[in-house]
Amino acid sequence: MENWDEIRTAYQVARMGTVSGAAEVLGVHHATVIRHIDALEKRLGTKLFQRHARGYTATEAGRDLLAVAQTTEEQFAHLASRIKGHGETVSGELVVTSIAGISDLLTPVMVSFQQQWPEVRVRFLTDMRVFRLDYGEAHVAIRAGSGAEEPDNVVQPLARIKTGLYAAQSYVDRFGKPASEAEFEGHRFICSDSETTRAPFYRWLRATVQADQIAYAATEPAALEEAVRQGAGIGFVSAFRAAAAPGLVEILPSRIEWEAPLRIVTHVDLHRTRKVQAFLTHLKNAAKDWKACG
Repeated sequence: MENWDEIRTAYQVARMGTVSGAAEVLGVHHATVIRHIDALEKRLGTKLFQRHARGYTATEAGRDLLAVAQTTEEQFAHLASRIKGHGETVSGELVVTSIAGISDLLTPVMVSFQQQWPEVRVRFLTDMRVFRLDYGEAHVAIRAGSGAEEPDNVVQPLARIKTGLYAAQSYVDRFGKPASEAEFEGHRFICSDSETTRAPFYRWLRATVQADQIAYAATEPAALEEAVRQGAGIGFVSAFRAAAAPGLVEILPSRIEWEAPLRIVTHVDLHRTRKVQAFLTHLKNAAKDWKACG
């Protein structure tokens, strides 16, 4: 592509849905936006947008191009964030990424950190993918397990999340309570929808029960735990949440092999900056109070 400005313009048109919206974001005249789109479509020999009364909608070719444009735009933004992160002040943007399902542990930590350092703007990101710290996609990552890391990443232990097997009282009233794994036959279970999940307890469950016993599956941890509370079946709940849910019945207590060790990962280039060090200290102190996690 010879002209990044044209691709960036197309990306903003797709994002905003209108020429006027893209022009406002880019700080240019709407005629410039139209000129960029027309030139890009002519160069590629295909239509990137369907024009209609309400605005512009990307075609299939447009969506393919814009997926690349979005990634590039985000990488530029992350690079700028990483460069700014080299400063020695506790201010500006702090990007924290974590595994899904522990926002109720981490959000109070980030809010209290902001109260201590009010000039910090927090972005908290969770996703199925692993964020690239070497690309500056985040300052701090909270990850589970002991997987391999890039050589330039700094890894520190944070806490261990205990998880047990539970059912709602309503489920026990309908189907009874198995006393052990030997009595799992005939029971309904709740499990992650991903057969390649990295969660040790879900790997154990898929290896222990028959596939047709999994009556409810989901990708979101909160949805899985809510399904347990609603009586859809027997499933895993974090110990710290189960302690606050009196309507749950423990089927099997937490086991060592089910525990998910949490670790803090930072990139060596940002690890020693004052902002990151201040947050790491705050996070580690807060984690000392996560007694129910184990």
